[in-house]
Amino acid sequence: METSKLTAEGIIGEAVRIGAKMSGGEFPIEIFPIRIQRIISSLHDCQSYPVDYVAAAILAAIAVGIGNSHLVQVKRNWQESPILYMALIGRPGANKSHPLSFAFQPFIEHDYCQNQEYQKSYAEYERTMSMSKKERMEAGLDEFPQAPVRRRFLVSDITPEGLSLIHAQNPRGLCLWSDELSAWFKNFNRYNNGSEEQFWLSVFSAKTTMSDRKNAKSSIFIKRPYISVIGTIQNKILNELAKGERSSNGFIDRILFVMPNLQQKARWNDKELPEDIEQEWNAIIDKLIQSECHLNEHGEIEPQILFFSEDAKKRLYEWQHHFSELCDRETNDTIVSIYCKLEIYIIRFCLIIQLARWTCGECDKTCIDLLTVERAIKLTEYFKESALNVQNVL
Repeated sequence: METSKLTAEGIIGEAVRIGAKMSGGEFPIEIFPIRIQRIISSLHDCQSYPVDYVAAAILAAIAVGIGNSHLVQVKRNWQESPILYMALIGRPGANKSHPLSFAFQPFIEHDYCQNQEYQKSYAEYERTMSMSKKERMEAGLDEFPQAPVRRRFLVSDITPEGLSLIHAQNPRGLCLWSDELSAWFKNFNRYNNGSEEQFWLSVFSAKTTMSDRKNAKSSIFIKRPYISVIGTIQNKILNELAKGERSSNGFIDRILFVMPNLQQKARWNDKELPEDIEQEWNAIIDKLIQSECHLNEHGEIEPQILFFSEDAKKRLYEWQHHFSELCDRETNDTIVSIYCKLEIYIIRFCLIIQLARWTCGECDKTCIDLLTVERAIKLTEYFKESALNVQNVL
């Protein structure tokens, strides 16, 4: 059960939730800590960003901030990463892109700073490589200098081979961010028929990735990939997503759709966004980025594993049994496939919500607790309804 609302935080949270519902938002923003609910509410009130787009973008950003640093375990040999494939759907001018830009701005700033450092390091590397071996030794430099690596979180239009190479250099994880998501799936067959689509089907499940192409710099082996995907798509080209085998191979079922029922275009207003909102969001994401990642003897990330408390696991199983009954009664195989993917997503939601609460100082991260599971159930129900609405369009 949720904690009592007869507290300052509870009253503020309830006011935020009522305001979101009155604005037409269906996203259950109460799954977030109060600090994040205030950010969502402020962006809606001052910037006229739709609540659903803001909340979904923030959810995805938190997942990217976690990356491979933490996993959630249901049973032995059953662990889930917070990998999300997400599409914000809306007509032109629906304010889809701006919430994404806000949510991922901390990663943009991080990647920009890292790129500045990389440029300096690479210039020094080239200067060193221009020297003879004797000159390097006389200068006290390494005999065989190692090329610097660019640290980053975000990528855009890229091939699986290029993505695998970047991921090998950034084992914490990556996010494919595409403002027009249609470009992502339209490129699936640009080189080999179906091979890129199969790559993304595999990455969704964090299956080991190996690349031995001739044009690759070396053999690449990623034991547990983390690559989330987020972008926007217009209603009128939504049907492009269902072309080819994507309707039958479960690819579409892996995408979390955000399609609010927006009847009117947002109106401008004179309200200024409070100065501390961006700082608050930067601090939340920075805490996730800076969280320590333990390395094993091979230099590989050893993620922290979160288990479920007994009452939380009991509630999760109760939900799953009820969900299975829905599948048993459902005659449409496409809907059943959607439900099966949501059973995976609810576990990932639990990890994201627990760490969001921890980041905001509302709980610890010793385990997934009952409150987190209850909130994950609400979030799963939201995405279930969104998926059904998208299926009606398709």
